Amino acid sequence: MTTAPPLDTAPLDLALADLRRHAESWTTTSLAERIGLLERMLRRTGQGASAMVVASATAKGYEPQSGWAAEDWVAAPWALAQTVSAYLHVLRRLAAGREPLPARAVRSREGRTVVDVFPATGADRLLLSGFTAEVWTLPGTTREQALARAAGEYRGRPGEPAVALVLGAGNVPAITPLDVLHKLYTQGQVVLAKMNPVNAHLRPHFEAVFAEFVAHGWVRFVDGGAAEGAYLTCHDDVDTIHVTGSERTHDAIVWGTDAHSEERRRTDTPLNDKPFTSELGGVSPCIVTPGPWSAADFRFQAEHVVTSKLNNSGHNCVATQVLLVPRDWDGTERLLTEIRRVLQELPQRQDYYPGAADRLAAVIGAHPDAETYGQGTSRVLVPDVDGGADVMLTDEVFASALGVVRLPGDDAPAFLRAATDFANDRLPGTLGATLLVHPRTQRVHRAAVDEAVAALRYGTLGVNCWSAFGFLLGYTPWGAFPGHTRRSIGSGVGFVHNAFMLEDVEKTVLRAPFAPAPRGLFAGSPSLSPRPPYYVTNRTGRTTMARLTAYTTDPRPARLPGIFTSALRG
Repeated sequence: MTTAPPLDTAPLDLALADLRRHAESWTTTSLAERIGLLERMLRRTGQGASAMVVASATAKGYEPQSGWAAEDWVAAPWALAQTVSAYLHVLRRLAAGREPLPARAVRSREGRTVVDVFPATGADRLLLSGFTAEVWTLPGTTREQALARAAGEYRGRPGEPAVALVLGAGNVPAITPLDVLHKLYTQGQVVLAKMNPVNAHLRPHFEAVFAEFVAHGWVRFVDGGAAEGAYLTCHDDVDTIHVTGSERTHDAIVWGTDAHSEERRRTDTPLNDKPFTSELGGVSPCIVTPGPWSAADFRFQAEHVVTSKLNNSGHNCVATQVLLVPRDWDGTERLLTEIRRVLQELPQRQDYYPGAADRLAAVIGAHPDAETYGQGTSRVLVPDVDGGADVMLTDEVFASALGVVRLPGDDAPAFLRAATDFANDRLPGTLGATLLVHPRTQRVHRAAVDEAVAALRYGTLGVNCWSAFGFLLGYTPWGAFPGHTRRSIGSGVGFVHNAFMLEDVEKTVLRAPFAPAPRGLFAGSPSLSPRPPYYVTNRTGRTTMARLTAYTTDPRPARLPGIFTSALRG
């Protein structure tokens, strides 16, 4: 039996010592210089965008020119550029002596304070026509409090000098750099980011993008696995921790993995009591509300559902795992027929995340009726999950398996009540959920739809928009619905991104057109948006996202016609 080589902690110690020496200098860096750093970082993101995509696509087993690579443009350089741009928008307002967000963006609705955070600019309205996002604050938060508490780091409540440890995720490339930005710009902390072994190939690209921060001793990237992570979490020079991963990862850090871990949890005496935030995933639902769907609606929403499952091979913390559908609606089978068609027709790709094959095998083994699509068994549809102690309802599969749960409800209000209760009470996790509802159904049953939106306990709820879109916008807080504790961590605690630096956040509600342009005009959701470029069925998604990334990093008007031309062909 071979033993692991002794852990070389010297590079980790040196990195942390360097960060500790420079922590105060970041705290005292002026607003003008912080803005300049982001402006130059944005240019470097554009310069390195293609190389970042090539690295991501190659690691996942397909050509960078493949249609699948659209997701790499979305979730690597564009997400990073979009979030940097969001921070710049807010910080420039502050530098000009203005409030971080317009007073008109904060409003009261039925006793709740809601903040409109997207669109924030004219470019947002043009490029993502019909997409909106609002942040719901915690009950009891007043409009005045929401306005006064925003951007506290820059309005008299700066953070103390501190060293943050970010334990990076291995799936979506942008997770780690966006968490680094959050720690720097909303909490005023310098950062040691440990790369996940699955995407450690991205470290040189991140170091290039953050080059000035690295040169000043404000950011360090290191490689390593579980042993390095365990060493760092307990290091005296680490003040705070943020992790993206699983509930098991959190519990191992906080309670340990020895024979006394459960006793520590029971008595709430953690092995590690450092300030801790986390994003830990769960079982994410997509709720399909019955309504007057056309044949084109069924096709388009099937593409939407499959995108929310197959993007990144299902290796997403908010990948749709359970489709909640009306048992007695004749549209249910029509939608499933279209979903099967999309699953069959898409090009093959491999599951790259460790353990995916075993998790899919467990799903197939538990369901004799499971259907597989494509070559092999990498796309799995379970058409009738019975609602018992089923792996599809208890464990995050983190791979390309989609389960269907049929719920009662003779009409939209009854079904929405049943679906809301099922999602809230039966599915583990509160990170993200998606609600599909026809505009006519929204108008006729507005009270029932509003009730469902208010009642669903998720950190991000996408109405006619996959909840993952909230991860990308920069302005939108990203995290679990409040209420988890370290003893029952669920989908985690705290929010990241959040460019307006809002406090007292409960959740984000995204809204998008139910149908693309021009058909949306007749469906009751008019907008200029064609099929979104992140859809796995979009024929020009890679080109559109490459051009959108170029514009976001260097917003010259001359770039816009090329974006629109490509988008309309998708």
